[in-house]
This record gives sequence, structure tokens and C-alpha cells, in this order.
Amino acid sequence: MKREQKLGVILAALCASLAGAKVKVAASLPDLASIAAYVGGDQVEVFSIARPNANPHFVEVLPSYMIRVARADVYLKAGLGMDPWADAVLEGSRNNSIRVVDASAGVAVLEKPAGKVDASQGDVHPQGNPHYWLDPANGARIAETVRDALKRADPAHAALYDANAARFRAEAETRLEGWKERMAPLKGSAIVTYHSSWVYFARAFGLRVVGHVEPFPGIPPTARHLRDLVGVIRASQAKILLQEPYYPGKDPEFLARETGIRVHRFTPACEGTAPGDYLKHFDAMVAALSGGGSGAKGGKP
Repeated sequence: MKREQKLGVILAALCASLAGAKVKVAASLPDLASIAAYVGGDQVEVFSIARPNANPHFVEVLPSYMIRVARADVYLKAGLGMDPWADAVLEGSRNNSIRVVDASAGVAVLEKPAGKVDASQGDVHPQGNPHYWLDPANGARIAETVRDALKRADPAHAALYDANAARFRAEAETRLEGWKERMAPLKGSAIVTYHSSWVYFARAFGLRVVGHVEPFPGIPPTARHLRDLVGVIRASQAKILLQEPYYPGKDPEFLARETGIRVHRFTPACEGTAPGDYLKHFDAMVAALSGGGSGAKGGKP
């Protein structure tokens, strides 16, 4: 075979290899990774840095994360101050060609603090509450941000990403209608949360957050705060307390004994990074809260 022919064969094989290469997507959170897997379909490989049952605010930056991100094409940040540790992962990866995408883009942010923010207010996020993915409507907005990022990284499959993002929105909207129907008996109910993770979830389903176990984000409760919270629970007739599994259970259990409030322990993150895991997370939480599933630990009847 002539030299020119050999070169042509090599170039053709290289082009075929590049055309078949999947877009590698790294994400700070399992929810972002799951949505990316849905939108990207069989054209992407996704992974999450944070684990489902770990506090996403505090992730230990490991060399193994940097190595994986070094091979990625797209990085999905949660943004709004949720994952500042991602900057260290990205810097350590030395991946200058990676596309970093803020998944909070276009989301209507809740709880933006007014005035100066300082350490006396705990771990308050100056840009607003960063737990936006816990409203399924925001999940659809995230899918569109992911779609745009994938189209820039892989224009050849733009039509696929458009179709999958549209399908995600349609499925999320349909399932949200069903979830709201199941949650309808709880609409307007007062709830208490441990951390301020659940304001988007509460808004989506018409729940009223009347108090937090933490007096300020990231600040453990005092005995006085817990006594005051007992009064708030009784006055508001709150029946539900939402707690993340990585926070200690003794204070919610005290409140349950004193008031009969029912403690539901949910992780704010979905359990995996498969295409359907993000929506399945809402299935499980709605089932538990509406009386049709696990996830709760009760106090007094």
C-alpha cells in the first residue's frame, strides 16, 4: 500500500473514532448528572463528584476526582455558592479545554439575602438559596442548560439533545401534575426543616416552612431555640419535619417527642446518575409524604 493510501486509511479511522466518541460530562451533584444522562442519551458518559447521602456543601477534594475531570469535556457546577470545592477539582485537573457550565443559569432564585451577609448569619449564600433542583420545574430548566452545553460540545448530535430536553420537560411536567395531585391534601400545611434545603420543594407543592432546626444555616440549635421551635410547631400545627440524613437526629427526635411532629429523612440528592434517577427521587419523597411509602420516622401519634 502506498504511503498516501496508508495515511488516508489512518485519517479515516481517526475521524470514525472521533465521530463515535461520547461526550464525557462531570457534575458536582448526582441530580445534575442524572439530568445530563437523560438529555445526552447514548452520546454521553456522566459521573458525579458528590455522593447522594453526603452533604453537598462540603466535599473533600481528592486526586481521583481531578483525574476523572481531566478527561471530561463538560463540567456542570451547581453554582450559587453550593459547590465552591468544584473550583479546586477543576484547577487540579489541569483540563484547560473543559467547558464549565453553571446549572443554576435561568433559575428564579429564592431567599436572596437583603443587605450585608456576614458570619453571624451562618452559612448564608449571598446569591440566594442554592437547592434549586428540588423543584421539578427547575429540573426542566436545568435540562435546557445541559442541552445547550452538549450542543456546543457536540454539534453533530444537536437534534438528539433538543429532542431529549423537550422530552424531559414534558415528562417532568406530566409527573409534576401527578405529584401535586397526591400532595393536594397537604397543600398549605406548615412544615419544619432541619437545614434550609427544602424551600424550593415546599414552593413546588404548596407547603409553608415555619421554622428550621438550625437557627441559622450550618449553626447547631441551642436548647432555647429548640424550646421556641416547640412553640412554633404547636402554634402552626406543623406535622412534618424534613431532615437530611447527614445531620444528627437527636434534635428532631426531641421535637417529635414533644410535639408529635413526624420526621422524614430525605437526602436532597437523587440516589444515582442514571437518566431516570432525578425524577424517581420525587416519586419516593411524594410517596412517603402522602402516606404511600417509606422515608419517615414518627414521633407521638
